[in-house]
Amino acid sequence: MKKTLIVGLAAVLFVTALGAAPLQVDNSKCKDHPLFTRIPTYWIHHCDEREFNAYDFVVAMTKGKPSTEHVEGHFWKLSYYPQATATQKPSELQIIRNYENAVRKIGGIVVWSDKNRATFKIVKDGNETWVDLWAEFTGKYALTIVQREAMKQDVSASAEVFRNDIRSTGHAAVYGITFDTDSASIRPESEQALGEIAKLLQGDPSLKLFVVGHTDNAGSVDHNLKLSQDRAQAVVQALVSGHGIAASRLRAYGCGPYAPVASNDNEEGRAKNRRVELVKQ
Repeated sequence: MKKTLIVGLAAVLFVTALGAAPLQVDNSKCKDHPLFTRIPTYWIHHCDEREFNAYDFVVAMTKGKPSTEHVEGHFWKLSYYPQATATQKPSELQIIRNYENAVRKIGGIVVWSDKNRATFKIVKDGNETWVDLWAEFTGKYALTIVQREAMKQDVSASAEVFRNDIRSTGHAAVYGITFDTDSASIRPESEQALGEIAKLLQGDPSLKLFVVGHTDNAGSVDHNLKLSQDRAQAVVQALVSGHGIAASRLRAYGCGPYAPVASNDNEEGRAKNRRVELVKQ
């Protein structure tokens, strides 16, 4: 984050019985997120920070079923506990309202809010940050924060790897092609992978490929089938118009969520399932 923003939360007044017990202190590996301070006297029980991860933020609730926004980027998780000696703890609603006010103070919005949970969105200095706040009747609360950004691609797609995979298994997974959320718009950072697919085809003029789109299982099956078909077609179009590959050598196909390569029960597995595959015709 280019600019550190420190936002003071409104003080929450409650009586703490000090007694002989020492005050509990933060986990040594943890610190507050740059956007927020904490409720006074609270301590960080545990935390997690990852350079790139994803989270599904609740944006609405219809008949008890949540609608979510999938956000990928720099990820933080912070769990705050009140002192064990505290005789009075803030209510769930009190915690929610404190953070709502803090978010609005820096120009953010409350996307969705309930008695003990809320979703916030903050756009500041070119950064889009999403926050999930969860509060418990015991006084504990947790923040899940994702600053939306594209993943730094550490593994480069390679025509040679694709060629070897197709020879040995008949297909090759391509993870270097990414799309805007819930869209078939190809992101600029996908160009390297597209160039390697083109190199593969240029090196073997007889090779014809099915370009197959795959999704995770978030959302309806019909929606994912259409999305995967649209994404596969977008890849075909990019290869034809941007790299001079003959359209007759490519055919788009959308498989939706029907061929997972990992469990959809966690984000790591869902990320593996969202992919493009090249299948020899």
